[in-house]
Amino acid sequence: MTTVVSGVELAAPAKINLYLQVTGRRPDGYHYLATLMQKIALYDRVILRRVPAGIELHCPGSGLPEDEDNLVYRAARLFFQATAAHLDGSKGVEITLLKSIPVAAGLGGGSSDAAAVLRGLDRLYRTDCRTADLMELGVQLGADVPLFIVDWPAAWATGIGERLRPAAPLTGCLIVLVNPGFPVPTAWVYKNFALTAEGKNFNLTNLHTDTAGQQGVPAFTRRAIRPDEMRNDLEMVTISRYRELDGIKKKLLKGGAVAALMSGSGPSIFGLFPENEAEKAAVCCRELQREYQSTFLVNPLAA
Repeated sequence: MTTVVSGVELAAPAKINLYLQVTGRRPDGYHYLATLMQKIALYDRVILRRVPAGIELHCPGSGLPEDEDNLVYRAARLFFQATAAHLDGSKGVEITLLKSIPVAAGLGGGSSDAAAVLRGLDRLYRTDCRTADLMELGVQLGADVPLFIVDWPAAWATGIGERLRPAAPLTGCLIVLVNPGFPVPTAWVYKNFALTAEGKNFNLTNLHTDTAGQQGVPAFTRRAIRPDEMRNDLEMVTISRYRELDGIKKKLLKGGAVAALMSGSGPSIFGLFPENEAEKAAVCCRELQREYQSTFLVNPLAA
């Protein structure tokens, strides 16, 4: 007799980009990237419950849409479409999304939530999907989604961010993460990065279109990245419009961070503190929390 699972709950972690290089632009407007992504111990909670039919989404207290305008809803719909031939009886789910990761913050929260729905529905309906199958579904939803399908704590990504290989995670450090409380549209950042690049006679379409994978991977994917190796090509675009972010970086560094960088397309800024200076990190976090409510002291995930 097969036991029917009626509900599952998953933790959906955030990520930060320790390195992000824009390596080219495709004819369709998407950009090729080479990026080192690190998952961190800041989580949303995704609760799934079987229902006879349909998709019900609840996002209490977040103000997020609860229909197909939400990536989580679209993830559930895509899963049911892809696995319809293997499902008997009920094909519905009630999803409760409890947000802790700031929205539109460069932290991958929406992608992580969508990945949690794909993984959770696979468990809920015992469809025994391969990781590769779930990753293939994930990339249809967004380039960051496959990162959260795999169990690796850190990954090196190329292509549009969907070609992954495991990387050495951060060790021996704490992270002070600051979200200033306003969203930055990813599409705007990439569009303005292209304009900035062209203004400097830097033709992205003639850079290397997708050769990062062919040239091997940097040494810092095989051991923890050093502060002097960290990079984010998108930072100059976002900070040029939101000067407040540069001030946050300076406060993190003054507070003892050995490195500070914007994550993804922003606007979240993080600082790395040595693990043996935990008190210094805690003091810096408390000081920044006086200005920015969404300030967190978190660990990088190691496993």
